[in-house]
Amino acid sequence: MAQITAKLVKELRDMTGVGMMDAKKALVETEGVIEKAIDLLREKGMAKAAKKSDRIAAEGLASVAIKGNVAAIVEVNSETDFVSKNEMFQNLVKEIAELMAEHRPASMEEALKLEASKGTLEATLIEATQVIGEKISFRRFHVVEKGDNDAFGGYLHMGGRIAVLTVLEGTTDETVARDVAMHVAAINPRYVDESQIPQSELDHEKAILTEQALNEGKPANIVEKMVEGRLKKFKAEIALVDQPFVKDPDMTVGKFVADKGAKVASFTRFEVGEGIEKRVDNFVEEVMSQIKQ
Repeated sequence: MAQITAKLVKELRDMTGVGMMDAKKALVETEGVIEKAIDLLREKGMAKAAKKSDRIAAEGLASVAIKGNVAAIVEVNSETDFVSKNEMFQNLVKEIAELMAEHRPASMEEALKLEASKGTLEATLIEATQVIGEKISFRRFHVVEKGDNDAFGGYLHMGGRIAVLTVLEGTTDETVARDVAMHVAAINPRYVDESQIPQSELDHEKAILTEQALNEGKPANIVEKMVEGRLKKFKAEIALVDQPFVKDPDMTVGKFVADKGAKVASFTRFEVGEGIEKRVDNFVEEVMSQIKQ
């Protein structure tokens, strides 16, 4: 039987990122042959990853990568926010963002087949799940292109809890584009301007505002003017260019950008975990349900 030294265990740990006992067990099973131990851990890792597939991954990081006239924004999820501090996970998120910007896949299926650092991107995610010990999933991405005379603005808030990618037309000043991205991260507008707001949404809001005004006991002739004013305020609240600019509330975002000879073409905002139903384990309810049985 081969002697399993501390140095050999450390070498395997450094190469795979697994725990000390897992590394030692793998070396014992493969009689100290490090290449076979790596294969064994990868095999076990894939089995382990499959078992984790039913877990809810609602934490993680978002990131932005810019390559010339192409940029990508991505979200990669983990089960706990603790993993977002893991250097391997952080590097994986950056790698995925760069892959998306470089290859511009048309779908998630196509994206997962791209060659990454550990084989395909799909295989790389499985290996990360095994090494980190949590389900890691690539949730979504968006690829954007711009013209030579336009600018990308990339901004990460709280290290990647929120990521924003903006496109400004008419300027190549990335600082201006980044300032707009910072505003989008903070205020969370839903549309670039009011022309993008669906008529059905405006009709719905108008009906609510009308009912509110009537319930306040206002005369019918006053209600229409009140609703008109409140609807205008509503549109300004959700349309980016009409919002007071966070760095200078005395001007709107539209005015700030126009003063630079530009206009906002688009923005994409990813907030980690938004729209994912997070599982909440209620121990009291669980115990009570067992008592009632």
